[in-house]
Amino acid sequence: MTATDTLPVPAKLGRVSARLAALTGWRRLAAAMLLGGFATLALPPADLMPVVLVAFPGLIWLLDGAETKKSAFAVGWFFGFGHHLLGLYWISAALFTDIDRFWWALPLSAVGLPVVLAMFSGGATLTFQLLRRRGFGAGLGRPLLFAACWCLWEWLRGHVFTGFPWNLIGYGWVGVLPVLQTASLVGIYGLTLVTVLVASLPAALPDRDTTPGRAGAAVAAGLALLAVLGGWGAWRLAGAVDEPVPGVRLRLVQAAIDQRLKWAPGERVQNFQSHLALSAAAPADPSTPPPNVIIWPETAVPFFIEDDARVRQALASVTPSGGLLITGAPRTTVDADGERRYFNGMVAVDGSGAAVADYDKFHLVPFGEYMPLRRWLPVDPIAGNGAEFSAGPGPRTLHLGDRVAGLPPFSPLICYESIFPGAVVDAADRPQWLLNLTNDAWYGRTAGPHQHFAINQVRAVEEGLPLVRVANTGISGVVDSYGRVRQLLGLGERGFIDTTLPKASSGVTAYARMGDWIFGIVLLGCFMAALASRYHR
Repeated sequence: MTATDTLPVPAKLGRVSARLAALTGWRRLAAAMLLGGFATLALPPADLMPVVLVAFPGLIWLLDGAETKKSAFAVGWFFGFGHHLLGLYWISAALFTDIDRFWWALPLSAVGLPVVLAMFSGGATLTFQLLRRRGFGAGLGRPLLFAACWCLWEWLRGHVFTGFPWNLIGYGWVGVLPVLQTASLVGIYGLTLVTVLVASLPAALPDRDTTPGRAGAAVAAGLALLAVLGGWGAWRLAGAVDEPVPGVRLRLVQAAIDQRLKWAPGERVQNFQSHLALSAAAPADPSTPPPNVIIWPETAVPFFIEDDARVRQALASVTPSGGLLITGAPRTTVDADGERRYFNGMVAVDGSGAAVADYDKFHLVPFGEYMPLRRWLPVDPIAGNGAEFSAGPGPRTLHLGDRVAGLPPFSPLICYESIFPGAVVDAADRPQWLLNLTNDAWYGRTAGPHQHFAINQVRAVEEGLPLVRVANTGISGVVDSYGRVRQLLGLGERGFIDTTLPKASSGVTAYARMGDWIFGIVLLGCFMAALASRYHR
């Protein structure tokens, strides 16, 4: 046994914090980048949440040695760069579906996006350091101030320039359903705030401005807070509604079509027929009632339904009698100026082949479905075979209960739209379930589809609404109002799921009523408590 082994925990952490604070130059930046990458392991599909107890205290200790504004920003930037470099590597997989055309975009996707997103973590650490220099965030106020700064900039990342709120640390709780229920109160940003705060508290253990007893009590209080939230979540789950919507039977079709073949001229008809065959197949369990709503994924129909009678006839042939087939399909219109516009749409077809409802995606993927800064970037978007999509009018609720008896109104979401908290329903016409059609075949067997499915789970908890997800190559499934996965068809599997539709939870969640206002109030409280520490050292 060495002398170091006999030291108390605060003293051991004191040595670690001193070494991190003493790092300079490239060593400091490399350590920040490694800690950022390490923090990614807290997220799906790894789900190793305890790593944040190392990553965030380590980041705070690195900032202790950052004496200039430039250095403080750089530490946060490299942390964010490492975090997004590892967490978003899978986006580059989309380019390999047509690498001959998009090879030039590979470095922009793999490195350029992390470079931009890291600006927000750099902004967070710079804000934190500027406030600390003014005497705020002393003692136990330091982790409070850090968590508040971090989550303020994470909220900005989710909103600035259309936003990209992917891989927020709170998503790491999808595997711990009792704690995940906190999202029904404060949303994913609030859950991220709680997580970062608790993860940052160990940074106070070796702090000279805080006695070991107070710091230890703060860490214990943070863990107790998680325990209380988990206990409340377990109580909420114990009273969960487990009843299906009567009379509604869904079939989720997953044809597992490789993205390189999806739009190939010689394959489109065969791909369409694959969906038809799965839709017409007999139920796996002959004793169960047949489906009355069949759902296909995003752009499952590679033709313009309104313009092709043969396609409508084929769809009618597999649509249940008295039921519906809901599918993703491109749509086109001609505006008053005679200009043709294209939409990434969703269409509901009845047994006669008539389109009885439609929806157009409103939150488009930058560079994928449209080109921002078109004047300076004269290149085509990656999706749509070079065509640029137009945006729909916004969240909508589709009422199709007159077509299928008992079918509750739902909010359609196409792919990317489900990642935006508080923006997935029409508040003036609240739905009873969420329907997400997506095509994650772009990303192959990477972490991306797992992360996207986890994001959908959190949307269900926030809104207190069941969510049905139908993907081209997976992951398809049914998630109830509490984030519990009821049915699942895995990544790359070909087949279908015959399932009931869970009922929505009773009442409306606090987050559904208030949105991010509750998070904002808690965030303001953290800032005020951290700033007050200047006067209570």
